[in-house]
Amino acid sequence: MSAPHLKGKSILITGGTGTFGRAMVAHLLSFSQAGRVIVFSRDEYKQSEMRREFPDERLRFFLGDIRDTARLHRAFNNIDIIIHAAALKQVPALEYNPTEAVETNIMGTKNVIDAAHDRDVERVLVISSDKAVQPVNLYGATKMCAERLAIAANAYRGSTGKTLISVVRYGNVIGSRGSLIELIEKQRPTGVITLTDKRMTRFWIHTDEIMVLVTEILKIMEGGEIFIPKMESLRIVDVMKALAPKCKVKTTGIRPGEKLNEQLITEHEAQRCHNIGSMYVILPDFRAWASKDSFAKKELFPKDMEYTSNNPKLLLSPEHVKRVLKVKV
Repeated sequence: MSAPHLKGKSILITGGTGTFGRAMVAHLLSFSQAGRVIVFSRDEYKQSEMRREFPDERLRFFLGDIRDTARLHRAFNNIDIIIHAAALKQVPALEYNPTEAVETNIMGTKNVIDAAHDRDVERVLVISSDKAVQPVNLYGATKMCAERLAIAANAYRGSTGKTLISVVRYGNVIGSRGSLIELIEKQRPTGVITLTDKRMTRFWIHTDEIMVLVTEILKIMEGGEIFIPKMESLRIVDVMKALAPKCKVKTTGIRPGEKLNEQLITEHEAQRCHNIGSMYVILPDFRAWASKDSFAKKELFPKDMEYTSNNPKLLLSPEHVKRVLKVKV
C-alpha cells in the first residue's frame, strides 16, 4: 500500500514492544517512507529483541513510562505522529489492582495528550477497545475514560494549536498475546478446551487489517472522531470446535467482568455515526474547536441496526470460521 502522508514523518508508538506495537513497527518499516519510527516502552529486554529483529537505521528506542510526564516531554521532541497503544489490559489483574489501571490507562493517556500538545505533535491516535463500550469491568471503564479524554482534548489546541487527536476502537485481535487463539493452542494437547459460556460471541480482526486501518486513519482524521472498522463476529464455541475438533469443550461459567456479547457502537453514538466505506466514524457529541466536518455529509449509520456481536446480520455460521480466522481447519 502507498502512504505518502507518512513520508519523512517521525512516528512514535507508546507500548511499542507489545503485540500491536511490534506489528505496527514491522508494517511501517516494510512499506512506508517514514523518517523515523520510535518505540516508547518500559521493557528494555523486549526493546533489545526488537533491535535485533528489525535492523533498520530508521528505528529508534526510548525507555520510559507514560506515567512519567517529564519523560514523555523528552521523548516527544520533534515527533510528528503518536500512536498511543500503551495500556494495562488483563481484566482479572486490573480488577485486583484498580489503582494501577487508573494510573496507566487514564492518567497515562492524559499525560500523553498533554505532552503532545506541549510539543505541538501533529497527530495522536489513541488505540481503544470494544470493552470501552458500556463497560462492565474496570479495564473497559478506563478505556472509556481514555477515549473521552482524547476527544475532549482537541479543544485545547484552540485556534492556533495544531495537535489533532482521534480514537480507533475495535474487537478481538486474532493472534495477539493472550488471545483466545493462543489459549486454544495451549489447551489443545490436554484434550479439553475451557469456555465460560457457549452463548458467547465476539468480533474478530486480524493484526494486518489493523495496520492498514491505522495507516488510513492517520491520513483522514480531523480530530475528535472515533473510527470503527466494519467487523464480523463468530461464536466462540464455533471457533473452538474448528481449531480443536477432537477436544471436549468444558463450560466453566461466565467470569466477573465478562460480557456474553460485545458492542462497538452504542445507541447514543449511532446518531452521530457515519459510513465512510471500510469503516464507521463517530463524530464528537460537542465541538469546542474548529473542524472541517468532512464526515458529516456521509451516510448515517442505519437506525435499525445494533452493532453487537450477536446481531444475526453480523454473526457468521461455523462454516465461516476458516475464512474469518485465515487458518487451516
